[in-house]
Amino acid sequence: MDRKVLRNLSYGVYVVTSKDKDRNIGCIANSIMQVTSNPSVIAVSINHDNYTNKVIKETNKFGVSILKEKSNAKIIGTFGFKSSKDIDKFNDIDFKEILEIPVLENTCGYMVCKVIDTMETETHTVFLSKVIEADDYSNENPMTYKYYHEYLKGNAPKNAPTYEEQSIMSSDEDSKTKKWKCSICGYVYEGDELPDDFVCPICGVGKENFELVTEE
Repeated sequence: MDRKVLRNLSYGVYVVTSKDKDRNIGCIANSIMQVTSNPSVIAVSINHDNYTNKVIKETNKFGVSILKEKSNAKIIGTFGFKSSKDIDKFNDIDFKEILEIPVLENTCGYMVCKVIDTMETETHTVFLSKVIEADDYSNENPMTYKYYHEYLKGNAPKNAPTYEEQSIMSSDEDSKTKKWKCSICGYVYEGDELPDDFVCPICGVGKENFELVTEE
């Protein structure tokens, strides 16, 4: 089976949020689709290992914030490569609460949803959900997974439905350029050496978390 054909499916980049009692939580998702328009129903896929999955099952309510191409890439690093169990992901993030659910500002817009049914796969829960509130912030281009991968040079978090191990290939033009890969989020820096004060633009870690990629 040629799994590369799956890359032709279209994906966005979203922040799925909920509330664990008084604590705001959330994660990155890229598998969200509209199921019906009237009533407005969407399907959202969240990994079993994500803390957000557990909280949504307990509250039956969540928000979806649609990232735009100009959204700060560190939002993806925070919500995609760290756990809400360990940190407050909303620290230094502009957000507001709608129907007691946190949603991000400076995005294309948001939806607040109520779970009406679920389906379990081996690794993910698909939450079938009715949109109960929504707002469209801007007409700027929404971020797609292709844009995130090709222009921001980021990889999918390991819990994402689209995650798969990726090798880094060099073309003839850049075969002499060294590539340094972030061990946390997979971002690739190209250059002879990493600057001492280099910080990953996706997840915010330092130079010590980068490894030189060796071509096989």
